[in-house]
Amino acid sequence: MPNRAIKPELAAANGAAGAPQVTPDYWDEACKHLAKRDRVMRKLIPQLGEGRLQSRGDAFTTLARSIVGQQIPVKAAQSVWLRFSALMSDPSQRLAPASVLALDVAVMRDAGLSARKCEYLSDLAAHFESGAVHVGQWQQMDDEAIIDELVAIRGIGRWTAEMFLIFHLMRPNVLPLDDVGLINGISVNYFSGEPVSRAEAREVGDAWAPFRSVATWYIWRSLDPLPVDY
Repeated sequence: MPNRAIKPELAAANGAAGAPQVTPDYWDEACKHLAKRDRVMRKLIPQLGEGRLQSRGDAFTTLARSIVGQQIPVKAAQSVWLRFSALMSDPSQRLAPASVLALDVAVMRDAGLSARKCEYLSDLAAHFESGAVHVGQWQQMDDEAIIDELVAIRGIGRWTAEMFLIFHLMRPNVLPLDDVGLINGISVNYFSGEPVSRAEAREVGDAWAPFRSVATWYIWRSLDPLPVDY
């Protein structure tokens, strides 16, 4: 399953302010394609019901929440996030990069953020405020170009960027090989529980193209039937 230190924080961020859920229009086509080409998917998809990816919230809030929630328990992350959000000039409004940049570091620390996370949030806000990340162009950019933009931000690694592609931008063909849950799920479903190398996992995943994100989602659910939601 994806890193649980980040997963619930992203879920809560995307659910903020009553944001509407969005589901990908390619899902049914992807399920038919995967069931036709892959014996495991042919079994898993009917077993696991009608759930599908859902995206909610905005990009900046989602990424900010992922930083706040890194390496701390879920309840602690929720508490820190609420205190941090309350620092905004108008907490009822969507979190804005300019509002984060206007905060004093000491005030952010008092909300429970470490010095490093203060730096990460400021760097994230600066990238968004300066236009260093091209949010308005992401729909036209390929996955690796977006990952390159995101990992240039302090505190965001490739795994977080790939989760963002899958769950926020709903890109259909992401294969997050750094995800422990994906590797474990491939081991259980394709190799009878035997250890799986990165190369073997990539070979399995390549057969899922062009819907590797969808297959990954079903592999996660094969380990935990509750729908993965960010």
